[in-house]
Amino acid sequence: MDPHAAQSASLSSLVSSLWRNRQLITQMAYREIIGRYQGSIFGLAWSFFHPMLLLCVYTFVFSVVFKARWGVAGEQSNSEYAIVMFVGLIIHGLFAEVLNRAPSLVMTNANYVKKVVFPLEILPLISLLAALFHSAISMIVLMAAFLIFNGYVHWTALYLPLVIAPIAILTVGLAWMLASLGVFIRDVGQTIGIVTMVMMFLAPVVYPITAVPESVRPWIMANPLTFIIEQGRSVLIWGNAPDWLGLLGYSCVALAVAWLGYFWFQKTRKGFADVL
Repeated sequence: MDPHAAQSASLSSLVSSLWRNRQLITQMAYREIIGRYQGSIFGLAWSFFHPMLLLCVYTFVFSVVFKARWGVAGEQSNSEYAIVMFVGLIIHGLFAEVLNRAPSLVMTNANYVKKVVFPLEILPLISLLAALFHSAISMIVLMAAFLIFNGYVHWTALYLPLVIAPIAILTVGLAWMLASLGVFIRDVGQTIGIVTMVMMFLAPVVYPITAVPESVRPWIMANPLTFIIEQGRSVLIWGNAPDWLGLLGYSCVALAVAWLGYFWFQKTRKGFADVL
């Protein structure tokens, strides 16, 4: 394959590539998950220990030391603030982990660009699958804590995959864009970490949306994390069904961003070999 040749950017080529390389995607995602803990004593068990330790720290600091309460009516247990906040942290973590790594994906796999025939477009998807695995483990820990503290789990938690799917699609689309830009503009890798950190504080992660002044609230709602975080809490913590119409609209925008990201990646990849 000529690395300088133009690549198809159609939706059919994307679907075909993902289906044709499904085994490779699965194997490389598994290798990335295992590789994170390679050489450690506890190995993959760290994927459970890490969110458990974080949740314990958040519960102590915010519920015992700061005595923080979420902006909802009624009595709240000491652990509720930490659990509600943890939902936002998990969703932001999924988003930030993929985007922070995206600018260096092609550069760290330069041998795939120059020497072998490799479907470069699957690299962001592999990163997304690894991040989804760790987010799923964190969600299991969260649900276990919710069950321990409250004695039940809302059946609406079954809707969670439908809530997460749109932001996963949006994230991989942005990752395609950043993976390409990171090859040509090295500053992207330094900038995106700041952007994702700012996005965390401009989303209702550590505060309820009701605490934001009305004049500022539209800007917070424009953050792509806000809607998904609110919907995640709705199905996990409050026991409500998701906003189906809102999820439909969000999904349409996410699909459009994903296709634009893939289109950009395919149209610019012929220049990767020259830069690397």
